[in-house]
Amino acid sequence: MKINNKLIFAVAFSLILTSCADKLDVKPVDDVDAISAVKTSSDVEALLTGAYDSMTDADVLGGNLQRDAELMADNGDIEWQGTFVAPGEIFEKNMLKDNNQAQATWLDSYRTINIANNVLSNLAVVDAAKKARFEGEAKLIRAWMHFELVREFAKTYLDGTPTSNLGVPVLTTPTSKITDASFIKRNTVAEVYQAVIADLTSAESLLPAKNSFFADKYTAAALLSRVYLMQGNYEGARQAAHRVIASGNYTLKASFYDAFNNKTNSTEDIFAAQLTDQDYVNSYNTFFGSTSQGGRGDIIINDQHLNSYDVSDDRGNFFYESGDIYTAKWAVQVANIPLIRLSEMYLTRAEGNFRVGGAPIGATPLADINTIRDRVGAKLYTSLSLASILKERRLELAFEGHWIHDIKRNKQTISKTNGNGTQTWAFSSPKLVFPIPLRETDANKNLVQNEGYQ
Repeated sequence: MKINNKLIFAVAFSLILTSCADKLDVKPVDDVDAISAVKTSSDVEALLTGAYDSMTDADVLGGNLQRDAELMADNGDIEWQGTFVAPGEIFEKNMLKDNNQAQATWLDSYRTINIANNVLSNLAVVDAAKKARFEGEAKLIRAWMHFELVREFAKTYLDGTPTSNLGVPVLTTPTSKITDASFIKRNTVAEVYQAVIADLTSAESLLPAKNSFFADKYTAAALLSRVYLMQGNYEGARQAAHRVIASGNYTLKASFYDAFNNKTNSTEDIFAAQLTDQDYVNSYNTFFGSTSQGGRGDIIINDQHLNSYDVSDDRGNFFYESGDIYTAKWAVQVANIPLIRLSEMYLTRAEGNFRVGGAPIGATPLADINTIRDRVGAKLYTSLSLASILKERRLELAFEGHWIHDIKRNKQTISKTNGNGTQTWAFSSPKLVFPIPLRETDANKNLVQNEGYQ
């Protein structure tokens, strides 16, 4: 396996040469006191900026949520060698109900939802020309947070009966003070998905086709494709992914390397967290990056993963050595974090077309998968199976926070051999679901705890 030792330094040097412009010229508002003073369209815009800022907090989409998806799914591809207790529990699939990462993700996600709800409740003061866009962006943010919450804190959609399985509370009105109405119950998994799809469908209709680096209609469509995929709604997933691809707004970079470690969005970024030298949170780098690159060096890549790439596959070289082996995807501390990339849409359309069968929407599954493989110099397929599509998804999206969700929706089993022998976890194992935070169940007796944490 060839390890690209020099790659990381070349990327870092190129970023030094890149100037950085201010990306958010509206001061974000994300605290209750400031929210209560909303009176003008500019105030609402500041609220909306605050919602984006809160959504990309470290414990949400700033890296920790995605890190935990990789740690929980691990079958020997990676190794956790950090000292923090909470992610260590997640890696061992042995969380306690007072796991402080579960608590932080829950709190920060609902904090973001509350800010989005405040935007939506104050649309009456928004300038007419901005109202639809603000509404669409706020609904998209609210949907994204509810979606991530239900994926972490509840059974997956295809596990049992979603109309009776408990999900997470769906909040659609702002909270400024605690009253009896604040002690809410958990909605079912099906109800959460219904709310998410309603918000994203509305957002897609409200948002413009282009919206600078903020969410646009194709961000909404891309998220819908993820939601539908988790439901096993392959028709909906392929249709939504196709809308993004067919828009022509995005193109794959010529080199896989160029899709990461950028200070401005790349041509394949459907949505990315915006980081600047003055304002950045990059937990991806913190945990996946070596100490020489500003990280903690907590997550190393094992040979098992490195050996899963074809010899000709350039993705197999996108690692660097700094004592141990690390992924180069998150090697630069101050760089935008791609949260949805175009290659994911090709993978989703391919899988959707393959599973639905018949005449494909857009390209054939084989053509879509080969588009991705051709970019990285991997040998092109002459025929395709579902297993090869899912493997391609794993290789292309590795360390981007998809792994545990793909395992669950495909009803796969995690098997891991270490010093304790071989352990297995079925996709439906309660060990693969986060506990409702102890802080929340202590304060709100209406919140039913998840199986295994009572």
